[in-house]
Amino acid sequence: MAGAWGLVLLPAAADAAELVLFERRGCPWCTAWDAAIGPIYPKSDVGRRAPLRRVDLDAGPPPGLTLKRPIRYTPTFVLVEDGSELDRIEGYPGEDFFWGRAERLLDRLPASP
Repeated sequence: MAGAWGLVLLPAAADAAELVLFERRGCPWCTAWDAAIGPIYPKSDVGRRAPLRRVDLDAGPPPGLTLKRPIRYTPTFVLVEDGSELDRIEGYPGEDFFWGRAERLLDRLPASP
């Protein structure tokens, strides 16, 4: 929702699939992901099935999110459904790696109706 004061990000529904990006200020790999993938992610099939939610790693996991193990590296991309982690991608060594891994993550989701 955009208004005169800027963009307001609303939390995703608890039962919807999402890709949670854990990042940290000053992370060069996060910056590289933002430059190469960030602008096109929401327009991709992956982005439509699992919208992105950004989380500052230093703030800790958001309430209602259950992780399989702690987040130690940035960026870490966690596929979440019904508030629980299904799988994750740790790190960002490049665009080709990201898209291939992201598509394999989505294989963990139930088929769309």
